[in-house]
Order: sequence, then C-alpha cells, then structure tokens
Amino acid sequence: METIIKVSDLVKTYKVQRGKKGLKGAIKNLFSREYEEVKAVDAINLEINKGEMVGYIGPNGAGKSTTIKMLTGVLQPTSGSVRVNGLDPFRDRIKNAFNIGVVFGQRNQLLWDISVQESFDLFKDIYEIPEDLYQRNLEIFDEMIGLDDIMDIQVRKLSLGMKMKANIVASLLHDPEVVFLDEPTIGLDVMVKHSIRRFLKQVNQEKNTTVILTTHDMDDIEELCDRIIIIDQGNILYDGNLIGLKDEFITNSRLEVELKEAVSIVELFNDEFKINKRKEGLAWEIIFPNRYKPAAIITKIMEKAEVVDVSIEEMSLEQMIKQLYEDKSLGSDN
Repeated sequence: METIIKVSDLVKTYKVQRGKKGLKGAIKNLFSREYEEVKAVDAINLEINKGEMVGYIGPNGAGKSTTIKMLTGVLQPTSGSVRVNGLDPFRDRIKNAFNIGVVFGQRNQLLWDISVQESFDLFKDIYEIPEDLYQRNLEIFDEMIGLDDIMDIQVRKLSLGMKMKANIVASLLHDPEVVFLDEPTIGLDVMVKHSIRRFLKQVNQEKNTTVILTTHDMDDIEELCDRIIIIDQGNILYDGNLIGLKDEFITNSRLEVELKEAVSIVELFNDEFKINKRKEGLAWEIIFPNRYKPAAIITKIMEKAEVVDVSIEEMSLEQMIKQLYEDKSLGSDN
C-alpha cells in the first residue's frame, strides 16, 4: 500500500516560564526568568497509508493538536521528520496546502457575509480548481449530502449543522489527498451527525481520500475509523484497530443471567470467575476472563437451571480508553 504520511522521531518542545510565587517572586520575575522545556510530542513514529480513516485521539494536552499542526505545516518540528504526500509540510507550506483539506472544529473558514455558493467560488479561485472538476465535485457532494438548500444562504445565517456541512465540503472541493478533521460533529444533533458521518464514508470510499480524525466523540471513531492511534503525554500508547485494543487491554467480560427459579450457580465455576448474586438467586452477574466463550458459560448454567434472560455487556470504546490511561498511570508509578 502507498504510504501518504510518514512521521519519524517527531519531537516538539516548548519553553515554559517557571514563575516564582509571592510578591518577591513577582519582582524577581521582572529581572530574571527561568524556563523549562516541555515536550508536547516526544519522538513519535507512524505511517498512514493512502485511503485510511484514522482516529487520532487523546485527552486534552496529550499532544494530538500539536501533531496535527505539524502535519498541516502550522508548526515547525523541534526535531524529527514529517512527510505528507512526499512533502515537508512546514518547508513546503503552499504546496502542502494544495494537497490537504482542514476543518478545525467550529472555526469557520467560509466568509461570513457572502453566500455559501460565493464562498465555494472563492475556494475554487484560491485552489485553482479547474472548472470541470469544480462542477463535478459540487454535483457529487450535492448527491451525497445535499447542498441545494444552503447554496444561496449567507454563511452567518446558517445553522451549526449546515455550517459544518459547508465547511467540510469546502475542504474537499480541490480533491485533497488528505483531510484533517478536528471535532467535525461537536454540538450537532443526532441526525446531522449521522449525515456527516455517512458523507465522510462515501468520500473516503469513492475518492480514496485519507481522513485523519481527532475527536472526543467516540461514536465518530467507532463509525468511521478502521484504525485508532491513542496518544498521551506526547507518546503513542496504542496504534491498531478496535478489536486489537480490546484484546490487548480488556481482560474481562461481564454476563448477567436471569433464571426461572432461584438456584445457586457458584459451584459451576472456578476461582477465575467472579460470581455475584442478584434478586435473591433469581439473577446472577458473572465476570470472566475473555478467553472463555459466553456461549459455553450459558450452556453450563442451562444444564442446572432454566435460563429466562441473558445480557452480555461489552465495554465501550470510551471505557476501554479510560482503562488504558489508568493502566498507564499505574505503570508509571512503579
């Protein structure tokens, strides 16, 4: 597969002033200042192939926004190398801008007082988009997400959902190889979120556009991304798919059974199983290692009692990531 983004030993450090406390400290700060270096990104390495949809996630201050700014050419790395479609994003900022699309949350990139159509026409001139490609893309995007109802409206009069739709389309008009999306569904209602996710999937499938998504909405990640990169304190903690994340970090599953009559099932299982009694023995919670199959556990219970209902609780992506951060925190204390 063709590698479109390659990052090697990427580092970004900032100088942060260490302020002295109290009145005396404030006076001293006027004459002498002390600084310390903080690594926002700490020697990360990654490769992203053309056409991938990648979720790049982490808590606030983890280093994800700093990474994206280096990939888009906004920030210069302290050390290491970045290549996006063969270009150095910072040194080749103009060429890189023609190859990428960017949407940063609710920061509007369209002109406030003109219509969406006029804004798109302006983007056509800025990116030097050939007329036939421009018209073809407008037709394609109109079929995918519906643009007719917003084209003649001033940007400032658009609803939040319509504005996000217009901004995403604007970022794709010039057929970028890579599009960076930061919180593209923040603050939107369920139906608009669904529409934008479906649109992004279609663009990815039909144009093979590489999508890098940063978001705190785990539903965006689960619905759109085949690959997840988790960063914290400037280091990559995980790079893989959802199944791999679960296999690597989630060791137990939870099952709850409801029985027709109160029967004890404790003696059916060994010490690896945590069995909790519910409803005076009419229901039982079973927490068990992932290597055991739920179907086998249920079969064993059915040999002793009549099962009325079964529920299997899968850990959500948000819970998985929370556990990953907690495990890392515990490990760093040792």
